[in-house]
Amino acid sequence: MTFLPPVGLGTFRLKDQVAIDAVRSGLELGYRHVDTAQAYGNEAAVGQAIAESGVARDELFVTTKVWTENLGRGRVLASLQESLQHLALQRVDLTLIHWPSPHDEIPVAQYLEELLEAKRQGLTSAIGVSNFTIAHLREAIAAVGVEEIATNQVEIHPLLQNRKLVDFARQQGIHLTAYMPLAYGKVLVEPEIQRIAAAHGASPAQVALAWSLQQGYAVIPSSTKRENLAANLAAADLRLSDADMAAIAALERAERVANPGFAPRWD
Repeated sequence: MTFLPPVGLGTFRLKDQVAIDAVRSGLELGYRHVDTAQAYGNEAAVGQAIAESGVARDELFVTTKVWTENLGRGRVLASLQESLQHLALQRVDLTLIHWPSPHDEIPVAQYLEELLEAKRQGLTSAIGVSNFTIAHLREAIAAVGVEEIATNQVEIHPLLQNRKLVDFARQQGIHLTAYMPLAYGKVLVEPEIQRIAAAHGASPAQVALAWSLQQGYAVIPSSTKRENLAANLAAADLRLSDADMAAIAALERAERVANPGFAPRWD
């Protein structure tokens, strides 16, 4: 199983100099996992920040994602080669399929087998998926084997706990990465989260991240503020009690943030 650093630096919505500054600050603070994607339009900025950081390549874990337009035959490999050029890297550590093919026009097996070929060619050290439902995960397992699926990156936070999918992934031994772990700040204003944070002398963001981390998920929060980047990284040191975890579990209300028109039928 691929080792995925538990706290990563998300770069969604960060562009140009803002992305460079955020990644540079994150690496200075000790982040060693950086998450980008073709669709973010910031791979070159992320690559520049990595190159200028002085951090040795073998100390870094870099994830990118193949966009839906690149799932057709021959495009997965070609687009990953383009991503590597943008990132100025010989390989990435993890490449994910960003979303299943819209309306399942292209079979999961086709693009995952091509992604596995990219791994064989040394373009990526590991492969995985993102926004995959239980049905899509079943297809992925049938196509490449469960041992090849390093993670399923999905939206998980206290307001959307995705329990059916989580239970299935755990049964199969598939690791989960929680994206939007703070639900764009919605989690931070929850009175229960604020109460727990005050009791621990922590921030609401740290409580929400610790909740995910204690369940074994990796988290990839993003921020442009250095103090928030530092606080998010420190969330790994916060331990919540069973009572805290139960109180947060009760906040589930299926409040999904990422739900574009091409999204699959969620579990």
